[in-house]
Amino acid sequence: MTVRFTPTAEAKRLGVVAYIMDDNPAAAWSFYDRALETSSRLREYPHPGRAIPEFPALPYQKVIVRPYQFFNRIVGEEVWVMDVWHDARIPDAPTDR
Repeated sequence: MTVRFTPTAEAKRLGVVAYIMDDNPAAAWSFYDRALETSSRLREYPHPGRAIPEFPALPYQKVIVRPYQFFNRIVGEEVWVMDVWHDARIPDAPTDR
């Protein structure tokens, strides 16, 4: 499986790294490494995510990269990360953008 990020999800992931970098570069690199590790795991095991309790009817799952949630969806032979949210936020329904 290939793991891809939508433009929105990629911008948010990189925005998180930049935001953390301003205060704590070591923590920013730690988050970046954990996000890459999670992406690698999704490549090998695309179904480890949990259903999104707020949206059980949607075909999305989430994986946690504390303190963020990565919402993903399998499309053919690809795992698409659709959105990235901080745990403290109540997410809107993920979209395919």
